Amino acid sequence: MADAYDDGMAVRREVLGDAHVDRAVAATTEFTEPFQDFITRYAWGGVWTRDGLDRRTRSCVTLAVLTALRCHDELPMHVRAARRNGLSPQEIAEVLLHTAVYAGVPAANSAFRLAQEVLREEDPTAG
Repeated sequence: MADAYDDGMAVRREVLGDAHVDRAVAATTEFTEPFQDFITRYAWGGVWTRDGLDRRTRSCVTLAVLTALRCHDELPMHVRAARRNGLSPQEIAEVLLHTAVYAGVPAANSAFRLAQEVLREEDPTAG
């Protein structure tokens, strides 16, 4: 299973960026290590490495699910990841708007606010 971990860590770094992953690794404790290992192997090494969807599509699905579940702590990180995976701010907005229809306006409203904060960090003239 070392391959799933190594593959997962490579994809995790490509999608989230070295700085984010380095912070997560540095913050790992004995208590959180099993979870870090789990997400690296199974989320990043098992799912994100599959051929069935490209990374842009995976980012769209991830943004929609995080919005629907109101995972506000995770959403900014995945907005940044979506940009790294090639989504434009307009495409991110379309994903959030589409999610509003199916997951609810309050959830999408929060997601729009968080996404706009991230996009303005990247480009102060955006949105």
